[in-house]
Order: sequence, then structure tokens, then C-alpha cells
Amino acid sequence: MPATTDLPGLAGFARQHDPDRFLCSLFAPAEARDTLFALIAFNHELARAREAAREPMMALIRLQWWREVVEEAAAGGAPRRHEVAGPLSDAIRQGQLEPGALLAMVEGREAEETGEDAPPLAERMRSTAGIMAAETGRVLGAGEAAMPGLRQVGTAYGIGGTLRSLAVLAAQGRDPLPPHADPREAARSLARDGLSLEEAGRRSLAGLPARAVAAALPAVLARRDLGRVLAPGWQPGDAPAPRGAGDRLAVAWAGWRGRL
Repeated sequence: MPATTDLPGLAGFARQHDPDRFLCSLFAPAEARDTLFALIAFNHELARAREAAREPMMALIRLQWWREVVEEAAAGGAPRRHEVAGPLSDAIRQGQLEPGALLAMVEGREAEETGEDAPPLAERMRSTAGIMAAETGRVLGAGEAAMPGLRQVGTAYGIGGTLRSLAVLAAQGRDPLPPHADPREAARSLARDGLSLEEAGRRSLAGLPARAVAAALPAVLARRDLGRVLAPGWQPGDAPAPRGAGDRLAVAWAGWRGRL
């Protein structure tokens, strides 16, 4: 793949900040990729709201800003001057992205800022990564029947990514695991739940059109990430292993075949 600096606009942004979903998006039809890059960039900005804020209130203010971006675009307003907000607003006004799905993603991130009342990890992932996978599928014409399965595999990918990054999150003072639980056993329990979701979603997506398979490709990475958590020697404090050739080839093989 070319270096990030060789890619224009949101393509370079998506590759830099979310290389997993960027790779998956390359197996979408060329005419849909710019819309997917805008969706990936929007999701990154929502995630970054928490990372860049020192306290929950500041994160909520950032999320409110993105809520207003979506609402203004849906109402036909002028886009805000921002490298992501501008293309995102264009995609909304042109009917390429569904405002309701984007607002649901904002709400999912807002729920993460509710402190001790925050929903469990799997529920939070359904409201973020699960909705994003479903919206990706809608962009690619997956059809309503595919939405439950896409939400399942998207949720599994979100769980796998979170467990893969436990050491990074701990360094940021964040712990997504249930309180007062043994970290390794809690992570392994979540990994088993994630694999069950991935398997159920994958079975229900057996008839997914090839043009929409990019929406389901994160399932390939979810399966690998969750399997690593269940490996005998894995520990919550392990640094996340960089994506290797095996991960990329597994995604590419499924993408080229047009099925999981």
C-alpha cells in the first residue's frame, strides 16, 4: 500500500487513524469508498473526543459539536470548516450517510462518559462499532435483512479491539473491564461472548452480496483478536501486537472471495 502521505484527503486520514477499517473499505466498490472514508473519519473523531479531553464534560462538549455537525447537515445547513466535518456534511446532504445512524453513534460515545453508570462493554460496542458496521452495510446496499448480522460482527470487532488494547487503555487511566473482577478471566469471558457474536453474525451473513462484503470484513480481524485473548499465555498487560501480514492477508482473502 502507498504511504499515508501519498493518499489524498480522507483516504489518507482513514488509513492513518483506522488502518483496519481502511483496509476493509478497499474491498468496497470504488464509487462508495469516499463515503466510507468519511464515515471512518467521523468515527475516529468521536473516539478521539474522549482521548483528547481531560475530563468527561470536555468530551461531552466535543461530542455535542459533532452532533450539531450532523444535525445542521441533515437540515441542509452549510458545512463547518473542518477537514472531516466538511466531507461528512456533504455525504449527509447528498443522502449517502444516514443522519440517524450517525447520531446514534454520538449517543453511544456519550454513554461512555457517564462514569460508574456507563453500560457494559458489549453494550457500548453495539452502540458504536455495531452501528458503524450496519451503516457501512447500508451504504453498500446490504439490505435490511443483513443489519442484525452486521451489528453482531461489528460489536465483536469492537470487543476484540478493546481487549487487544487493554494495556494502552490502562496507561490512559481507562479500564473497560467489569469492576472487582479478575482482569484475565473477565477479558476471556468477554472474548468468548465476542466470538459467539461473530459466529452468529457470520452465519446470518452467508448470503451477503459481494459488493457489501467490506462491511463485514472486520469480522475476520475480530476472530483473530478474540482468539489471541483466549490463547493460553495471553495476559491483560500484554502490549497490543502490531497488525501483521497474517491479519492483512486474512482480510484480503475474504475480500477477494467476496465472502467471510
